[in-house]
Amino acid sequence: MKTVHEADALAKTNRVNMLFDFYEKLLTEKQQTFLKYYFHDDYTLGEIAAEFDISRQAVYEHVKRAESVLESYESKLQLLAKHEAAERLLAELDRLTEQAEAQKEIGTELQKFAQSFRAHVQGVT
Repeated sequence: MKTVHEADALAKTNRVNMLFDFYEKLLTEKQQTFLKYYFHDDYTLGEIAAEFDISRQAVYEHVKRAESVLESYESKLQLLAKHEAAERLLAELDRLTEQAEAQKEIGTELQKFAQSFRAHVQGVT
């Protein structure tokens, strides 16, 4: 069972990855690299530090700064928010379409039942 902390960490990772998908090209090459290693490839700060021969603290600061830049872009452009709103609308459209199809099937079954019942009543009288 996942803890609240793990769920929060997963939600944060998913959010950063989504923001990265939208705003990657607006980041510097270094910001792109550190975010890819940390969030996409799941490297630890220590592994990234060893790869680039810098301190863990420097990696942490690069990652935090890049996250901040992504959030800044999102606050101005709202691409992720618009994407999520569109996803919710599409899900609602799918639900309503399924509901309409189910109602149509119910209507068809009711018509068949009415015809059958009418034939039965007419046969009895």
